Amino acid sequence: MAKVGIFFGTDTGRTRMIAKTIAKKIGPDTAKPVNIRTAIVEDLLDYDVLILGTPTYGEGELPGKSTGNQTESWEEFIPKLNGHDFNGKKVALYGLGNQKSYGKNFGSAVRYLYDAFTSCGAEIIGGAWDTGNYQFIYSKAVIDDKFVGLILDEETQKELTDERLDKWLEGIRPVWT
Repeated sequence: MAKVGIFFGTDTGRTRMIAKTIAKKIGPDTAKPVNIRTAIVEDLLDYDVLILGTPTYGEGELPGKSTGNQTESWEEFIPKLNGHDFNGKKVALYGLGNQKSYGKNFGSAVRYLYDAFTSCGAEIIGGAWDTGNYQFIYSKAVIDDKFVGLILDEETQKELTDERLDKWLEGIRPVWT
């Protein structure tokens, strides 16, 4: 069985493409990425290491039916975590945002994943991501001047995505190797 499970929420497909890129970069230690709309909590519990991705919608919201998604996503999945124990699980988070058009809530949806999984006992890895090379006003995903996970801007900083992914993965790779 693969050591790393990758789950993502998406509507446009960008977060899925990043999940696929991450899986390629990790190699055989990862399972095929799964859209969270098709997953159940037990699917996530099958892994000791999880990589979870989400875009940010509107005013810093998770994707889901209320944000105009055609299908369910993280918004509907998060409540299903209640009562589940993620102690011993290591969770790395990544999110997509647009710092130019949505600088007042840049990458904020990642914070909801952070709060939900830490409340269930998971240990967040790959957090404390430097905010210095971004231009935004505010993000809920910032704690102590650092992002709680990797934030990517495929709109205004796409050229930095590959480098950021490599650096982030280098930092979390020791967890499963």
